[in-house]
Amino acid sequence: MYSHIRKNSDFQKIYKNGISLANKYLVMYVMKNNSKENRLGISVSKKVGNSVIRHRVTRLIRESYRLNSNLFENGYDIVIIARVTAKGKSYNDICSALIHLGKIHNIIVE
Repeated sequence: MYSHIRKNSDFQKIYKNGISLANKYLVMYVMKNNSKENRLGISVSKKVGNSVIRHRVTRLIRESYRLNSNLFENGYDIVIIARVTAKGKSYNDICSALIHLGKIHNIIVE
């Protein structure tokens, strides 16, 4: 299971102290949080599109993480930022981008 990152101060702390890696559609910041569960934060800028498009991208990212959360190691704060290229992409595109970033961050349990 996981909880959400909602406070701006938490986002800022992760941006400052976390490690970021990116691929074509997403940017992922990862930081250890010394707890038994992961916390997930999602950020989609207005550059991506209007509110309908941004909300769809947010839902795709959240659902991709929810269905694959068993693959991720516990004890991390994860912030995912959607790039403009994520606009209009399918669930499979977003899901594979998320798993790819998890693998290069070494937080995916094989």
